[in-house]
Amino acid sequence: MISKTTVLFLFLIGVGPSLAEPQKKVVDGVTYHIVETEAEAVKIVWKDEKGKQLSSFPEVAKFLSGQGLEVKMLMNGGIFEPGRIPSGLLIQDGKELTPVNRKKGKGNFFLQPNGIFMIGPKGAKVVATSEYPLKGFQVDQAVQSGPLLLRKGKTHPVFRKESKSRLHRNGVGVRKDGKIILAMSDFESDKFPNLFEFADLFRKLGCDDALFLDGDISDMVSGKEILKPSNNYGSIIAVVSKPKVEK
Repeated sequence: MISKTTVLFLFLIGVGPSLAEPQKKVVDGVTYHIVETEAEAVKIVWKDEKGKQLSSFPEVAKFLSGQGLEVKMLMNGGIFEPGRIPSGLLIQDGKELTPVNRKKGKGNFFLQPNGIFMIGPKGAKVVATSEYPLKGFQVDQAVQSGPLLLRKGKTHPVFRKESKSRLHRNGVGVRKDGKIILAMSDFESDKFPNLFEFADLFRKLGCDDALFLDGDISDMVSGKEILKPSNNYGSIIAVVSKPKVEK
């Protein structure tokens, strides 16, 4: 018989099947919703083919369904500006819709180093903005946000273990085997993570690289929740699959 401790250990090191639904896990006293998926199943959406902004979960779900995709999960993407404009780089289906932002400023987005989550034919990566573009890496999907949580296994240099800034957060990481990890703290968790703990979550899930996406307004939905009214965002990350064809 496999003990509960062994099951948790196997989950943390990434053994077992990919997760089709968000899994609720408690790590260091914080309850999270966590999705593990393949890079080819992830889409980053901001606009439709006519250039109309798609800022809510139902809008994105209907758009992707219209492309013949089955939407499994939706989560908000990176930090955005008034008018729901992404604060930095946004690439959707190979088209750059907003450019990379290398400016200095205040707030989480500008807490250097910030970073870029990107997907291409060679898989997924999270890199520091200063490293972008990567030579030889074609980008089909990308979103910029900040701060970086982890880069090459190292925690962001300004994070402190003793920080009392405990808030609702969501983020994305890339595991050593190339799988993407999407994570968000639970709204009803007994406590929220500080940034040091949030970065450590991704390390415990097998990621060397991870990026903070957003805070208080963050949400993650699946199943029947996908079509319910949602907050409005600057970009949305979707986990999709091609629908099964009945024979």
